[in-house]
Amino acid sequence: MARSDSFPAMLLFTVVALAGLAAGARAGDIAIYWGQNGNEGTLAQTCATGNYKFVNVAFLPTFGKDQTPVLNLAGHCNPATNGCTGVGADIKSCQRLGIKVLLSIGGGGGSYGLSSTGDARKVAEYLWNNYLGGTSPSRPLGDAVLDGIDFDIESGGSMYWDDLARFLKAYSRRSGSKPVYLAAAPQCPFPDASLGRALTTGLFDYVWVQFYNNPPCQYSSSAGVGGLARAWAQWTSIPAGRVFLGLPAAPQAAGSGFVTASDLVSQVLPVVKNSTKYGGIMLWSRFYDGLTGYSDAVKSQV
Repeated sequence: MARSDSFPAMLLFTVVALAGLAAGARAGDIAIYWGQNGNEGTLAQTCATGNYKFVNVAFLPTFGKDQTPVLNLAGHCNPATNGCTGVGADIKSCQRLGIKVLLSIGGGGGSYGLSSTGDARKVAEYLWNNYLGGTSPSRPLGDAVLDGIDFDIESGGSMYWDDLARFLKAYSRRSGSKPVYLAAAPQCPFPDASLGRALTTGLFDYVWVQFYNNPPCQYSSSAGVGGLARAWAQWTSIPAGRVFLGLPAAPQAAGSGFVTASDLVSQVLPVVKNSTKYGGIMLWSRFYDGLTGYSDAVKSQV
């Protein structure tokens, strides 16, 4: 009897375990932006929450067109006086936790753009030597080697971003170099006005699409999930590694597009998880996530 009783129990355990593995196959991660509010805590504190697998350090809003690149970490530190080199220790702390830390270039403001293929090559060289695996006497974040570059290109035209991606990715092939990961944060209308061409290169590992501030393709309780689902199908057709659903972490974090945690879990995630390219969600930003606890509320369901 003991043996016959235990067999169904063992079978049930196996079925449940396999079901868990199947469900886990689409388990996603959370990416976050950090750096634009001095009240959001340190980078090390952000990573210590255990909620994020990717942190985009934002922003490098001035580069290209023969400009001297300028880092802006808002209220955290002043790079002009070498005041941000201490962030390097936090970057290493995050990386020890298995978190990828990327430098986000561009942003909603700033002065950036590329004037030629040669300009793209110069910007790639600057990023390599000052933030990635190269060497420079003026590394703004100290000797920490970031994991890659995030393209948050919202102005500056649509030309030569594909060249910048190629030049940056080429550094991954250097002997002894660790991989250079590339990410992008396009708007949800497809194709993206700035990065559409670059995203056809197949060089981007992570694409966190901004499904906010764009009513036709964002979710709302009144419009439903249809517009988002159509845009998501387009975005998951591009030659990229993993595609993430980008969301504001609080109503005040964006002009429109905030999705409540309950609607995300019940209405939106079931749609986006149908893609094999589903990577998880991206949140803007750590400051707002700290206010609402959004990632705490949804992490187990992402």
